[in-house]
Amino acid sequence: MTYALVRPVRLDLNSYARATGLHPEIVRRLVALGLLEPVRDARGELCFSPTQVAVAARIRRLHDGLSINYAAIGLVIDLLDRIDRLEAALRNAAPRH
Repeated sequence: MTYALVRPVRLDLNSYARATGLHPEIVRRLVALGLLEPVRDARGELCFSPTQVAVAARIRRLHDGLSINYAAIGLVIDLLDRIDRLEAALRNAAPRH
């Protein structure tokens, strides 16, 4: 049996909204769309890992910079991630001289 020595850092909904510059209702919408992956605390409230701040920044860049609606952002992120994996596979498969 193992025990965590420290509790993982989690941001509640309001702290996460402040850290990302998003309104809490937008955060809830992004969660409902499956774009953010929060956990629930003992009271059932949304809590976010600090790594989710970078995810929100990516979503904001796509939404603000390219005017992509939130519903389509999931597809765009999946495609961008797939491209990253394919490029990494090509780099690893390239012959070294």
